Amino acid sequence: MNKVEKKRIKEQETIEKMIHIYCIKNHHTKELCSECKELVNYAKARSQRCPFMAEKTFCAHCKVHCYRPEMREKIRQVMRFSGPRMIIYAPKTALWHMLCTIKERILK
Repeated sequence: MNKVEKKRIKEQETIEKMIHIYCIKNHHTKELCSECKELVNYAKARSQRCPFMAEKTFCAHCKVHCYRPEMREKIRQVMRFSGPRMIIYAPKTALWHMLCTIKERILK
């Protein structure tokens, strides 16, 4: 597995964790509800087809936004809610995300 594929998998795992936190806390389920499963599948499909994976860190830093407007709004809600909670529920992932974001800002 090459570096870009590892990065893609890590990004997909991160967004899935964020959606999972959001769903459990807002939809009061133990497993993902159908709406959140759809969002996970959509996000993974977008990530899988991303031609900029080698250059970008996260979708928020991308020049091209490939999410449909309604899905983009859903993912924004998830990130606003889950982002601050990641440090509690997935501290390693949160730290990795913060370091990548800082690195992105420094290099640009």
